[in-house]
Amino acid sequence: MTAADFVSYIASQVITVFTTATARDAAITSPTEGMFAFTKTTPADTLSYYDGSSWVDTALAADITAVLTPSNGSLSGGGSSGSISLSADVNNSTSATATAADYVLISDTDDSNATKKALISDITALAGDITGLTAGNLVDITSATGPVPTIDVDLSEAATSTSDADGDYFLVTDAASSQHKLTKANIALSGMNNDSGWTSNAGTVTSVTGTAPIASSGGATPAITIDTTNAQVVLSAQVFGS
Repeated sequence: MTAADFVSYIASQVITVFTTATARDAAITSPTEGMFAFTKTTPADTLSYYDGSSWVDTALAADITAVLTPSNGSLSGGGSSGSISLSADVNNSTSATATAADYVLISDTDDSNATKKALISDITALAGDITGLTAGNLVDITSATGPVPTIDVDLSEAATSTSDADGDYFLVTDAASSQHKLTKANIALSGMNNDSGWTSNAGTVTSVTGTAPIASSGGATPAITIDTTNAQVVLSAQVFGS
């Protein structure tokens, strides 16, 4: 190995330092591919490599000294860490006009496609109407299609019963619109409109009968009389003599 070969080999294994690119080119007249050199002034603080035909400057890593933060975002990191975290704050919006919110950001679930902006009007157009509803027992649907169907409760569809055992509860509501089921045993007669004049545990006598000569007029206060027209007098244990 010649001295020139040795110098070329050593130069390709280290990063040589020069003041300028001119000084570099004067010192390394026959650079080899992959060789690195550093210049301190012209160009300043630049690391270059030889690609086989020319010297190519590389960008040296440096700290981020300033980042403009958007009005609806937050910034953290930077400095000696060499990285920053920038996030958008959608709750920091001050616009209340539709023209200022024409787009929304969308992406797929696995992030396989880039995030894109979509017109709000296009997303709204994807909304569909209800095409049909099936009503169950005690439910009526007067408009089963469209975005806002009309659904009513129809108690007239309830099954008819003549059994007292089927009437355990009444559906009631109070003045505050609170709904309850109330047992019939807890419905106070005093709280109802007693238009028939009911009294507790009392009824109206509708008929009183008796064996002649007893007669009754009936009603709530029947008049009881004895008919003496055809009465017989029975004398008991009486002795008549001549």
